[in-house]
Amino acid sequence: MQRTGPRHRSPGGHVSELVIETRGLNKTFHTRSGAVRVAVRDLDLAVPAGGVHGFLGPNGSGKTTTIRMLLGLSRPTGGSMRLFGQDVPQRLPEVMPWIGAVVESPKFSPNFTGRQNLLLLARAIGEQDSRVDEALALVSLTGRDRDRYRAYSLGMKQRLAIAATLLKQPRLLILDEPTNGLDPAGIREIRETIRNLGERGVTVLLSSHILAEVQQVCDSATIIGHGRMLASGRVDDLIGTSTTYRVGVPDPDTAARLLVGGGHTVRAEERGLLVDTQASPGEITRTLADGGVYLTELSPVRADLESVFLQLTEQATLGHGTDEGALR
Repeated sequence: MQRTGPRHRSPGGHVSELVIETRGLNKTFHTRSGAVRVAVRDLDLAVPAGGVHGFLGPNGSGKTTTIRMLLGLSRPTGGSMRLFGQDVPQRLPEVMPWIGAVVESPKFSPNFTGRQNLLLLARAIGEQDSRVDEALALVSLTGRDRDRYRAYSLGMKQRLAIAATLLKQPRLLILDEPTNGLDPAGIREIRETIRNLGERGVTVLLSSHILAEVQQVCDSATIIGHGRMLASGRVDDLIGTSTTYRVGVPDPDTAARLLVGGGHTVRAEERGLLVDTQASPGEITRTLADGGVYLTELSPVRADLESVFLQLTEQATLGHGTDEGALR
């Protein structure tokens, strides 16, 4: 399912189709009791150039640990990493000018305005003051930039943090759970900001566990669980074509027995039954009617990223329980 983006030239002059690539990436921690905890295991991550790539997994699945290794904040136990075709952390200084990241809460002066905070940062890294106006416009803070930082909402503070990373015009922007703690309005603001950046050609790696939001902004995604990659590809390919139907009947137990006997996969839910099948609605109707069960509802259920995510992570959890190397 993995796709590649347009080729680009790395700082070293090499041509690469992937902005981020890891192979067999591993990270283990030793606890105080002497136990070994595996945070990332044999992770193959491939992020194409351009657009928004979701990096999805439950809390504790290894997303932040992976990002910290990519940024040189933590050393891997094994495997390899490449950014813009360059081996990291060995050549991280060469590619860092191309990378912006919001991994932890940034430190801004609460008594300065948003503009003043960005001006200080721009001058510290040798950027022109005009970059501040451009960054503020990209995150839709123009008009609020002269308000003091302490008066900003959480969503505005997060957008200012993104603006700070945009001062050096990065080609790769890494965001770790950027909507944590935000209300729906703040989430919408960040979502629109991320979508706009992706459309402008910035490659965005968006780490999140909020699936409904991710589905609206991501072109491609990687789903991980217990430090392992579970699936990767275009979001539309991960979701696939819906072959699930919601079936409403007076007698769900009998209906389930008939449908299973007809070769369909049946799951119970509060509203009735969910039937996963390659069959047509007419075949479902005929199977039930032949058994004396008549429908009160038959409707297609559109697959979404959340259902794929839950199914994959549930399977990973079941397999993880028998994995002796996961936690000792």
